[in-house]
Amino acid sequence: MDRAFALLAAFGADRRALTLAELSRRSGVPTSTAHRLAGRLLAWGALERDADGRYVVGLRLLEVASLAPRGHGVREAAMPYMADLAEATHQHVLLAVPEDDTALLVERLSHRSAPEVHYRVGGRVPLHSTGVGVVLLAHAPAEQRERLLQNPLVHEPEGVPADPAQLRRRLAEVRRRGFVEFRRSSPGPVLAVAAPVWNSADRCCAAVSVLVPDSGVSAGSLVPAVQATARAVSRALGAPRASTRPATVHGG
Repeated sequence: MDRAFALLAAFGADRRALTLAELSRRSGVPTSTAHRLAGRLLAWGALERDADGRYVVGLRLLEVASLAPRGHGVREAAMPYMADLAEATHQHVLLAVPEDDTALLVERLSHRSAPEVHYRVGGRVPLHSTGVGVVLLAHAPAEQRERLLQNPLVHEPEGVPADPAQLRRRLAEVRRRGFVEFRRSSPGPVLAVAAPVWNSADRCCAAVSVLVPDSGVSAGSLVPAVQATARAVSRALGAPRASTRPATVHGG
């Protein structure tokens, strides 16, 4: 099973189709074993062949992944409200859940006039240098936060080191205000406003954000809409305090 999982993990956003030799090399599984396991995965539907005979991820995995409650369960509850936010802003609307020490993007709605971003559904983004990630990190268990903050952190793709003290202040501010404003300059100047989504155990299980070009737009004009969306999703998930959380102070 470990070797079969290694074969599936060999695929990435940059390599969606692999030959047997590439599959073996990227997974570290010997060619003969990779060939045998790939045949089993093909028969089950976890892998398929493209027109050139290369291996690609099969739709059976999407069928199984759709049953994951932390991903598609939250997504199902969030979609109607995300669609409203996307229609109101004509920008990118993101939904992410925590996964290990990263945030996993489970949905992105994008208007045709929205700026270019590199976030893709199913992709992982860092907790310390994205809007949804900072929200999830702010509400992560304290020991996880401290462990991450002990490591050297770099904002990507800018390549700028993160200041742990400044990040701690920002995380405390997110917990106090109930949202975060996050700006980045690459691949283009964008502003993200993100807010937490709460589950029936009243724990932060996801974050929703809107991404807009950072061209003088006021974050304060976006905060109420993003928070309203997050509260609506929280209510749909049965969060006991979703409708009674205190109003937050917008602005600086």
